[in-house]
Amino acid sequence: MDRLEMQDDSKRSNRPKYSKFTQQELPACKPLLTPAIVISAFLLVGILFVPIGLASLSASQEIVELVDRYDTSCVPVADKVGFIQNTKTDKSCTRTLTIPKHMKSPIQIYYQIGDFYQNHRRYVKSRSDKQLRYKDAAHLTKDCEPEVYSAGGAPIVPCGLVAWSLFNDTYTISVNKKAIVVNKKDIAWQSDKKKKFGSDVYPSNFQNGNLIGGAKLNESIPVCERVSVSSTLSEQEDLIVWMRTAALPTFRKLYGRIETDIMENDELTVVIQNNYNTYSFGGSKALVLSTTSWIGGKNNFIGFAYLIVGGFCLFLALVFVVLYMIKPRTLGDTSFLSWNRGTMDYPS
Repeated sequence: MDRLEMQDDSKRSNRPKYSKFTQQELPACKPLLTPAIVISAFLLVGILFVPIGLASLSASQEIVELVDRYDTSCVPVADKVGFIQNTKTDKSCTRTLTIPKHMKSPIQIYYQIGDFYQNHRRYVKSRSDKQLRYKDAAHLTKDCEPEVYSAGGAPIVPCGLVAWSLFNDTYTISVNKKAIVVNKKDIAWQSDKKKKFGSDVYPSNFQNGNLIGGAKLNESIPVCERVSVSSTLSEQEDLIVWMRTAALPTFRKLYGRIETDIMENDELTVVIQNNYNTYSFGGSKALVLSTTSWIGGKNNFIGFAYLIVGGFCLFLALVFVVLYMIKPRTLGDTSFLSWNRGTMDYPS
């Protein structure tokens, strides 16, 4: 076999094999959009979406929500940054609210922060997920800059800016001068507690760096199995809630729940320890009390979105019905093809 024949054989061997996939010969289904199908589709979407929108809007309107912004009124001086950074000043603040409507339990308590960009790339990356999950991963801190080591050089657990900036305002609530217990159990996602935070990982050297951030964590370790202190990362639910970073600059995070009803016109007194510094970056803080329904918290957008889409689909269905009745056309009529218009066979 000469060289030319060898080259020809090699070319033939390199050619792709014939297949129905490469030649686009696989069986396919292309829907034929007749007027009846199009009108029926728009009618179906409209008939489904409009009731869903009305039900969502009705459920949202039944939710009682109370929002109280306290960051400005709880600082009595003009130098707000100096006030909040002074560790010797008393930062307690009392707010009195009147309940506008009967609130059924459980009542969700949120803290709302504005103009805090938790979605900033450097902020989101400043954490160590392996350190949060595994006991022997305390040294894995390369992604936690600048909060990596304590003043003594030991690794911080949990490290990073996300944990370092943990929210540390506290709320003590009473109704008609009667103290109300705030339940802070099960405020975090169960999947986060079981899969992202280790049940044998304890905080260490937290807030012992060169710059003190937000809240501190319970670093105590149980002496024996019978005397157990809930101080592992998987049990510190305030931290778990905070570590699930928000996508938008204004966000709410669950603080706790009130397990008793609050009646209309009851006087709600909240003693706030105003510790968290949002003044350095021009942020805001608010306390939110809200009931819930089958759609969650108060959200009119979902209801309006369903109503607008459903109404628009019904409008389009009506338009197509009118057009089809006024100017009908035979399905597959070739006279409407551009190259047939104005010809002798198909005069315009």
